[in-house]
Amino acid sequence: MSTEAPSAPQKINLRRPDIMEAVQAQVLSHYRSELVERIRANGNVLSADGLTVKLAKEFGFCYGVERAIDLAYAARKVYPDQPIYILGEIIHNPEVNDQIRAMGIKSLSGKEKDADIDELKKDDIVIIPAFGTEVATREKLAAKGCRFVDTTCGDVMSVWKRVRQYSKDRVTSIIHGKAWHEETKATSSQTTGGHYLVVFTLAETEYVCNYILNGGNKIEFLEKFKGAHSQGFDPDIDLKAIGVANQTTMLRGETEEVQRRLRSAMIQKYGADQIEQHFRFFDTICGATQDRQDALEKLLHQPLNLLLVIGGYNSSNTSHLAEMGEAKLPTYFIKNAAKMVSDKLIVHYDQHKGKEVETGDWLPAGNITVGITAGASCPNNLIEDTIRRLFELRGISVVDLLGAK
Repeated sequence: MSTEAPSAPQKINLRRPDIMEAVQAQVLSHYRSELVERIRANGNVLSADGLTVKLAKEFGFCYGVERAIDLAYAARKVYPDQPIYILGEIIHNPEVNDQIRAMGIKSLSGKEKDADIDELKKDDIVIIPAFGTEVATREKLAAKGCRFVDTTCGDVMSVWKRVRQYSKDRVTSIIHGKAWHEETKATSSQTTGGHYLVVFTLAETEYVCNYILNGGNKIEFLEKFKGAHSQGFDPDIDLKAIGVANQTTMLRGETEEVQRRLRSAMIQKYGADQIEQHFRFFDTICGATQDRQDALEKLLHQPLNLLLVIGGYNSSNTSHLAEMGEAKLPTYFIKNAAKMVSDKLIVHYDQHKGKEVETGDWLPAGNITVGITAGASCPNNLIEDTIRRLFELRGISVVDLLGAK
């Protein structure tokens, strides 16, 4: 994929070997962890004086995140003095986004907004985050003659391909995701000329299924899904032929259940022999997301006293890891090691309340095993900080421990 808009005077080739070699060395210096690598080499386990830490087999940065970060760093290296802009957060991790801002890359949206799209001019460089961006935004920037550094994840673009095909075939895209999430907004915008509906929960899915089978109050339907459907969407017309897609970071089991329920409703409505005319489905869960979910599932089958999940609170794939843990044992969703104030107090994110909360006496005395995992946007250095802090709370120096070994 080109890294520039068609109107740009020249291509920006950021993936030249000399550039990427220098960039990757810089990225490693910021985010690499020798400690994590040594624990991985030791079977993902580290133990001392009654405290055992077990890492999930798969965690942390995925290829798409690494690529996005590499390209952002490369843009700054190739253009050290030129203004560079980014459409929101490159990934959902506060420490990584702070580092991007520290490099002088200006945000065009969100709480940290430094500039406005309307201020941009021809040849300005704009980074498109790993989540992608909405079609209208990209077209507006291209019309200005801006040059793109496109870090959109390949898995996200695979979903776009599916929903574009749905629209071409006059099939409504039912997107399992969060309507407010950047990725889902970008995906839904790909249905240009067609229709979409975003469902987040199984309860919302069941509501849609009931409407397909029995009809209902159209005004109530549209109000319930306000902000989560295409302009001009009519449930009486646009639910006759549907295709399921998803935000790539959702739980696979939940997406499969959304698909199963909608397919069942269409079979009841139109008959099994007509299902191909009324229903489509493609598996578009991100492979890295699934690998991390599968690895955590295996870890949760081992004896653990508690689980720590590390990552940005607005990270969808990380939030699902926390949900998996919460269903089995005490789980604490933290964005960094500083949230472990003491062995008597931890500050962690409560997804149900949508805010940080405090829990006392969270770290049991005696012999315990702590499981650790992290979302695909969490760098290894933050995982190392968490491991070090855990042992510190038990009065153990990880440096001495590894040195002794």
